[in-house]
Amino acid sequence: MNGDKQFRILVIEDELPIRRFLQTIFENEFTIHLAEDGHSGLAAAATTKPDVILLDLGLPDLDGIEVIKRIREWSDVPIIVLSVREREDDKVAALDAGADDYLSKPFGVNELQARVRASLRRTLQQTPEPLFTCGDLTVDLSSRRVTAYGNEISLTPTEYDILRLLVTHAGKVLTHGQILKKVWGIAYLEQPHVLRVNISNLRHKMELDPSRPKYIITEPGVGYRLKTND
Repeated sequence: MNGDKQFRILVIEDELPIRRFLQTIFENEFTIHLAEDGHSGLAAAATTKPDVILLDLGLPDLDGIEVIKRIREWSDVPIIVLSVREREDDKVAALDAGADDYLSKPFGVNELQARVRASLRRTLQQTPEPLFTCGDLTVDLSSRRVTAYGNEISLTPTEYDILRLLVTHAGKVLTHGQILKKVWGIAYLEQPHVLRVNISNLRHKMELDPSRPKYIITEPGVGYRLKTND
């Protein structure tokens, strides 16, 4: 990862000296984005799509726990908390809210760099294999080629985006909101019919009997799950 500035770090920290310090630590290795409060941090998380977030809990407008919860509504980006709060209850609250790691201030530079690298490694290891197979369904993510029961399927860009999302989380239930946010954006959260129509279209193209789907499974009231061979 050394010198690979394709990776982005978002620092959400209200104290200017610490923001500058963190920028200095990482700017030679990563692309750095800075935010000075919770609201600007949330906006930056949505627009810059960071690979790691370094988050202070004591922000002037939103508590860091609230920032974590809001980010976790639509993203699984690794979040490392940097905070003066050292009580176990605070650490547990941050981790339960969805933080991936927690370092108390003052922290060692080498340890922080190691934690960031570890977070990136975990993210890279979660990257799905380019070829997904389950029964008579094959999805080749590298070539965007989908076959079912020996026939190649033509999908619209939106249908493919939905299927790719299900493939990358195969076996895991994705809520309606998670899929809507990832594929269409937050503006479509109140339009679940858009998702239902596209899921129906996908099933008619992929399934032998769309009324009794074998691959895209409905979790009633929650969302959808792509079946695996397990």
